[in-house]
Amino acid sequence: SRRHKLYREELNLTSPAAPLPLRPDASWLQFHLGISRDGLYPRSSPAVNRLLRDMQEFPTISADYSQDEKALLGACDCSQIVKPSGVHLKLVLRFQDFGKAMFKPMRQKREEETPEDFFYFVDFQRHNAEIAAFHLDRILDFRRVPPTVGRFINVTKEILEVTKNEVLQSVFFVSPASNVCFFAKCPYMCKTEYAVCGSPHLLEGSLSAFLPSLNLAPRLSIPNPWIRSYSFDGKEEWEVNPLYCNTVREIYPYSNGNRLLNIVDMAIFDFLIGNMDRHHYEMFTKFGDDGFLLHLDNARGFGRHSHDEMSILAPLSQCCIIKRTTLLRLQLLAEPEYRLSDVMRESLLQDRLAPVLTEPHLLALDRRLQLILGAVRKCIDTYGEATVVANDTAQPQAPVSDRAKLDT
Repeated sequence: SRRHKLYREELNLTSPAAPLPLRPDASWLQFHLGISRDGLYPRSSPAVNRLLRDMQEFPTISADYSQDEKALLGACDCSQIVKPSGVHLKLVLRFQDFGKAMFKPMRQKREEETPEDFFYFVDFQRHNAEIAAFHLDRILDFRRVPPTVGRFINVTKEILEVTKNEVLQSVFFVSPASNVCFFAKCPYMCKTEYAVCGSPHLLEGSLSAFLPSLNLAPRLSIPNPWIRSYSFDGKEEWEVNPLYCNTVREIYPYSNGNRLLNIVDMAIFDFLIGNMDRHHYEMFTKFGDDGFLLHLDNARGFGRHSHDEMSILAPLSQCCIIKRTTLLRLQLLAEPEYRLSDVMRESLLQDRLAPVLTEPHLLALDRRLQLILGAVRKCIDTYGEATVVANDTAQPQAPVSDRAKLDT
């Protein structure tokens, strides 16, 4: 009873009415209980498949701005925003069974590439990139991206009519084309020109399942050692010093354990999707220094299929180290019968917004995979396989006490 009460309070679903029952078999709860030191969910998890289906089908019972948007509302001068339309409007949608997901609406058509003159920090954010990133993460057997699906949302019935936020209610309007639209308050999109619109009510977007609350499963947010300079000029040390990794290796927690190997995994993932915007990463504190890194906020991926940003691979090319399991999976996905683009294409067909990616983006995955394997071969030629390829295939099974629990 105490755990159920705490869970309801964390989801802001307490009310004077009779308490809602928390079903033990609810897909959101089963997803949370399945988190372990190996990943966000087990391989072939039935709970994740049910969660994906529920996010596609359950009606919304409330809608609101996310906490970070609430904190920043009205706290900026919109004239100082370089590209207001390039920042994503996102909402928190709640469902029955205490489910909660982040909704990111479509703002850009799939065939539109990011303009060459865009800096990475003012790039568009794409709902389909969030969906594709989840599928790619699962194919790579990382299991570090929260379950994400595409869905058509009725913005009138499933957002406007269920929200209790008066600010959110106030930004809805009907366009001259009779479509229902809404926009975000400053510091995001401050004008109706930056609104998203239904057709006339239906709007496609991505839904990403929320992780357990920070009170139930604390997480750390840690700056990426290969963080980029978020300004129009200037560079970080790693961009000008090819020996930068030697410095990183001397600093805790990168001096021992798996943290640096996990950073390389994240860089490989980001290179495949073309994401340059990985300034921080998060970890569950429960699993200690060697826990996996969460691959969150992937909406700036899949922006340019015609360009391979090699600087994203700096952790791999500078440190010359990679997990054996990661390398074996990449080598498998380079084989003709298991080609990465083919596996991704088949996986994405499961989503209701298919085709999620255009064909050029799928083919770019194969090209980038070969570039990754080429970087590994260059490292092996220089330092030898024993130094470059870290054996992580014989790790002991995690004790039951290490599994993420909501009643801790």
